[in-house]
Amino acid sequence: MKDLVKSACDALCRKYSSDEDLIRQLWDELEKAYAGKNRHYHNLDHIAYMLELADRYKQEMPQQDLLRFAIFYHDIVYKATRSDNEEQSAVIAAQRLHQLGIPEANILQVKEMIIATKSHQTHVDNQTNLLLDLDLAILGADQERYDRYSEGVRKEYSIYPDLIYKPGRRKVLQHFLAQPHIYKTPAFQEAFEEKARANLQRELKES
Repeated sequence: MKDLVKSACDALCRKYSSDEDLIRQLWDELEKAYAGKNRHYHNLDHIAYMLELADRYKQEMPQQDLLRFAIFYHDIVYKATRSDNEEQSAVIAAQRLHQLGIPEANILQVKEMIIATKSHQTHVDNQTNLLLDLDLAILGADQERYDRYSEGVRKEYSIYPDLIYKPGRRKVLQHFLAQPHIYKTPAFQEAFEEKARANLQRELKES
């Protein structure tokens, strides 16, 4: 899994830079972040799944490179005790894309896409909506994969006792279920909406 993600990252970066030292440094930083000991869900497997689905839904992507940069960097900062993970991830993404020589307007777009993963509200930009759907695709996975996800998230928040974690988790589940659509794009609504609602309702009932 790591090799697949690394190959995708290297190939993307090489489209913009021939500096192999820089490309290696960028990957090393990403790997260190996503392979952290406290990453039980927001890890390289999460990135790999998003990339897999991004390939599957290529027809939905007008600017594939920007979407892929957003995928790689959207969780580079992820700590259960922080409330600014998305903003800090966006800052790092902007710095690294600047090193690669990405145009400023595109960098700003990637930053905005990453910050949008904080609230997961429908965006005016279809590319951003696709990123949000990719980020939540796990909700519509098969039951076994979904359960691994929910268990991984619980481990990431292991510093909090059930008395605190469970009410917060139920609130998150209820928030998603209360929305007219969990997913923003028609393709993901068709492919994942029904299963996602079933998974969320099951976890809510068992919590």
